Amino acid sequence: MTNRVLVTGGTGTVGRVVVDRLTADGQDVRVLSRGRRRHRADVEHVVGDVGTGDGLDAAVAGVGTIVHCVDPAEHLVAAAKRAGSPHLVFISIVGIDRIPFGYYRKKLADERLIAGSGLPWTVLRATQFHDLIAVLLRMLAKSPVMLLPSGFSFQPVDAGEVGERLARLALEEPVGRAPDFGGPQVRALDDLADSYLAMVGTRRPVVPIRLPGKVFGAFRGGGNLAPEHADGTITFEQYLRQQVAAGQLPYGDAIRAYLGRRPR
Repeated sequence: MTNRVLVTGGTGTVGRVVVDRLTADGQDVRVLSRGRRRHRADVEHVVGDVGTGDGLDAAVAGVGTIVHCVDPAEHLVAAAKRAGSPHLVFISIVGIDRIPFGYYRKKLADERLIAGSGLPWTVLRATQFHDLIAVLLRMLAKSPVMLLPSGFSFQPVDAGEVGERLARLALEEPVGRAPDFGGPQVRALDDLADSYLAMVGTRRPVVPIRLPGKVFGAFRGGGNLAPEHADGTITFEQYLRQQVAAGQLPYGDAIRAYLGRRPR
């Protein structure tokens, strides 16, 4: 039985995977983005803006499930409530309730809005994507000396695996907070840096620095980790090898997707 599914940000890093998985499963998929893009014949494309609410009533009309892969959620929740009671699936971030970072606070506010909306809902929190860690290390490696925040660890996860999990959740009954989804390994940042430098063939002296403040203290305390949910299978080194083999390192797309900026 098919179910019409709206994917917001369906042209983005995670959204593309969700769309591919759902269409392969035979679902009727509608993709929302801010501007018209070329798309496959088996996918409907609609234009709308989750930031302003423009076009959202038409986008949610007749859908049974919404997979929300961008920010914010306020206008989309309102449109979904006007449309009936679709299942709203939202991608979020591990640690947003433990790390007092501005963007995380906005993400947590979206989670709470969805949970209190009266809609059937599912929220999946994931650890940082491989892409984001690669972006961070690339930026830090631009200097002749690589200054690394000391005491930081990450659990990088493959965006494709997160998209696969989101698609599965969209086809299931609403569960509220789904189990977190983390990468296969918790790794110290300096260890990840060594792998990155070796993979790209760059040498840099690495100097640890201690960053002050509550946000950085929360990262040092592991607030961004979910070691009990190491469900991903693709390691950071495997990700880097894939990028090198493909001849592409999509840093710009990766950082925009992570920060929730809607594709144009």
